[in-house]
Order: sequence, then structure tokens, then C-alpha cells
Amino acid sequence: MTLTFSHTTAAQRVHFGAGRAPEHVRAEVERAGAARVMLIAGGSSAAVAARITEGVPVALVWTDVAQHVPVEAAIRAREAAASAAVDLLVCVGGGSTVGMAKAVALTHPVPIIAVPTTYAGSEATDVWGLTENGRKTTGSDSRVLPAAVVYDVTLTAGLDPRTAVASALNGVAHCVDSFWAPRADPLNATLGGEGLRALAIGARAMAADPAQESGRESAQYGAYLAAVAFASAGSGMHHKICHALGGTLGLPHAETHAVVLPHVAAFNLPASPDARRRISAALAGESAGHGADALGSLHALYSDVGAPRALRELGMREQDIALAVDVILPTIPPSNPRPVDGRALAALLTDAWAGGAAG
Repeated sequence: MTLTFSHTTAAQRVHFGAGRAPEHVRAEVERAGAARVMLIAGGSSAAVAARITEGVPVALVWTDVAQHVPVEAAIRAREAAASAAVDLLVCVGGGSTVGMAKAVALTHPVPIIAVPTTYAGSEATDVWGLTENGRKTTGSDSRVLPAAVVYDVTLTAGLDPRTAVASALNGVAHCVDSFWAPRADPLNATLGGEGLRALAIGARAMAADPAQESGRESAQYGAYLAAVAFASAGSGMHHKICHALGGTLGLPHAETHAVVLPHVAAFNLPASPDARRRISAALAGESAGHGADALGSLHALYSDVGAPRALRELGMREQDIALAVDVILPTIPPSNPRPVDGRALAALLTDAWAGGAAG
């Protein structure tokens, strides 16, 4: 077999350690030589963020964080950062918090230290997203890749179990999409496969016992691998769908990814034998080999963790499907394993809206 591919690995320091977030953050602030830090943390993470950054030269605390990063909110944060002359961003929270830090760094280019409290994975990518007038725009830029990421499993202890599971399934979507995204390659696929295995273990453990630290730690590890694979492979069909549903219809990020993934998998897997093999190996075990049912293994995971199943339960109306098709269709990558037309996309979204079994 002859391998031919090009792969980019982003430079980033990653720290793992239960209870060690404060020391790791302080070390990174000192490494950067920062004197005026902007601390970004949503309301629910404010107290944790204050504890983690004790002794850090925080010049500005920013709590105006929203899903899908509205442009108006980003502008306010950028103006505040410039006015305070901040030289480093520390963000503590989920994907929306990291997204806000990226929005600031995009025009006020200072380093980011990310301290994630969910399994969103945004902390390990150079992908930014902004929403304006019902449209979400995304892009890649090295300025928004956090210089360092601090993982501390103790910070996920208070996460609502349903939110934790949905967040982990968002990571699963990163893994699966990396198998057929525009820049998919064997390295991304290997990272995605290991991330999928770890996230499945973590999601099942969290669903059974949210207090179990080992399960949450497995989810953190998997989420990081998933995000690295996604950042390198790019946005495939699944992410193009979910970004549009979030930006245009305001649907919740993690839950939308969780609902849509089995339907995209059912559509693409018949045309992607490598993805079928990798999903089977990760979810059903190596002994399953080529004969395992990849989609069935994904459905089994969803059943075990009580995953959300219907877009209508997230606030989407049936009449929104036509609009979604119009927004999504032009963004589907030409490299998708199967050609996608308006009828096929409408059928996929209708099934996801109703909550029917994919496949």
C-alpha cells in the first residue's frame, strides 16, 4: 500500500492533572510574561474561574458569553480588551467561553490559555465561529488556537449529567466527521478512532454514575483527541449541518450535534468502508473487525447513555427544514463520501427533526 497525504499538527501545550488547574494556569501565565490578563468565564463558571486564577494579574473579568458567539457580543468584548490593554486571555468554561476568547484573539492577537469544563473540544482547534443575522460563519486562523490547554477533571464534577453526555457526543461527532472531512488522512483517523473509544467509555460511565471521576477523565482525554482530529481534518457534512442549525435557528450546540450524528452516519457509512471499520473497532472492540455493524454500535451507545434524539425537542419547527436545506446545501464539502442534493438533505433533516431511528 502506498500512502500519500499531507498532515498539519498544531503546536500547543496540554496539561492534564486532577486538582492541578491553578498551578498549571499560573505557570502558563508566567511563561507568557503576562501582566494584564482578561479572564473570560460565563456566569456558572465565574466562581471556579476566580479560584483557578487566584494570584494571576487579572485586569479584566468578562462574563458576557453566549452560544454561537453573536457578533455584537464579540465586538463588546474586543473593545473591552483593547481598552484594558490585556496581553493574555484565560477562558474557563465550555465551548461558548472558548469561542468568545477566540473572537477576541482574532482581532486582538494575544495568547489564549483555555481551561475547559465540558467536552466541547474547541480548546484544541484553530476554528472560530461568529453568528450575525441568523448566519454562522466559521473559519480557521492560527491566532485563535490556544497556546495552552489545562484539563482538570475536578472542574467537570458539577456538570449536569445530561449536558455532560451531550457534550461527550459532540466529541463523538468530531471523531466520526474526521473520517470523511475534506482533509481526512490516516493520522486524523487514528486520533479519531482512539478519541471515539475513550469518549464512548466516558459517556457510558457518566450516564451510569456522574460522580465517577475515571469516566469524566476518559471523556476529557477523548474530547481532546477528537478535537485535534477535527482541527486537522476540517469540517465535514455533519458539522456543516450543525453549524447552520445553531447559527440560523439558535439550536443548542452539543444537543444538536448529538441528534444529527446518527443520521449523517446512516447517510455516509454505506459509501465509506474505512469509517465503518474504524467505528466498529472503536465501539464494538477490535475483535469485531470488518463484520461489525458500525451504525448499530453507534445506536447502542446512544441507547446506553440516553442521548437526545429529535431536533423538534430542541426547539426546531418542521417548517424550518426548508430554510435549513437552503442554508446548508451550498456548504456541504464536495469530498463527502456520497453526493448530497436538496431532496436527500431534506429527508435527513426530517428524520432528525422527528427523532426516527437513523438507518
